[in-house]
Amino acid sequence: MDTLQCIRIFVKVASDGGFASAARRLKFSVAAVSRAINQLETHLGSRLLNRTTRQVALTEAGERYLRRCEEILSSLDDAEAEARSATANPTGRLRVHALSSFGHQLVVPAILKYQQRFSELRVDVTMSGTIPDMLEDGYDASIVLAPELPSSGLVSLRLGTIPGVVCASPRYLASHGVPKAPEDLREHQCLQLTTSVFPFDKWVFRGAGELSPVNIGSARLTVNAMEALEPAVAGGLGVAILPAGIALPGLRSGALVRLLRGYETQRVNVYALYPSRRFLDAKIRTFIDLLREEVPSMLEADERALTALDAVRS
Repeated sequence: MDTLQCIRIFVKVASDGGFASAARRLKFSVAAVSRAINQLETHLGSRLLNRTTRQVALTEAGERYLRRCEEILSSLDDAEAEARSATANPTGRLRVHALSSFGHQLVVPAILKYQQRFSELRVDVTMSGTIPDMLEDGYDASIVLAPELPSSGLVSLRLGTIPGVVCASPRYLASHGVPKAPEDLREHQCLQLTTSVFPFDKWVFRGAGELSPVNIGSARLTVNAMEALEPAVAGGLGVAILPAGIALPGLRSGALVRLLRGYETQRVNVYALYPSRRFLDAKIRTFIDLLREEVPSMLEADERALTALDAVRS
């Protein structure tokens, strides 16, 4: 027995005053309508309608039940309309996770543009150095950097790649010399970013069409956040690979020097993760659409700036 369906039929019979009229409007047979009312009364153990050959009238119990059913159906209709609206119009709260350094650099500007479009929507941003359990932690979207993603049930959208820039400070280079080739790094103090998405114990370079992995051994300093790595490099602690956007301010000011320009470091992919493509909530869909619009152009702008700076310095 479909109780909800029977309730809808009962309300229609009561409002139309007869089985035949209700059957026509519901596009059911009169027998199907009569059977639904009988099943509902049997389920309740109470007569809801008095029938004669000419009319149908509510019993006292039927009148009370009708009022309750109308309230329930009205609330249910409101809930269905609200759920459908969620896939059409961004509403409520959007919970976003981002890896910390990338979040400061690119995600926050994208969110500012998003809130300019959807000013009524609340956005909560969490930044950390690890990829969260999105379903358990309740995030709607996560923006992460990784060479590649582990297998998961999440939907991933690749937004672009970030080139790595090998950097050191002028003070460090004055004391330790300038590496001319990737293998020279074995003699230098290498600083390492170590997180769940950057578990590297070696750096990979591409030069003259070939990959050249370099085991950097035991790093002098390991950190789990890019915000700590860049100041360490600028402070003269050693050599590190920094994302282009993080390295650019120091390269422009002279606090950092780019090394090994003839070798390309392993690029890191930028991904947007979200739970599902099916019945995607409008607030998630519109946010992913904005990231697809904004982030690739930001990444390309960093690459152009790096190329232009190299041209000036060469």
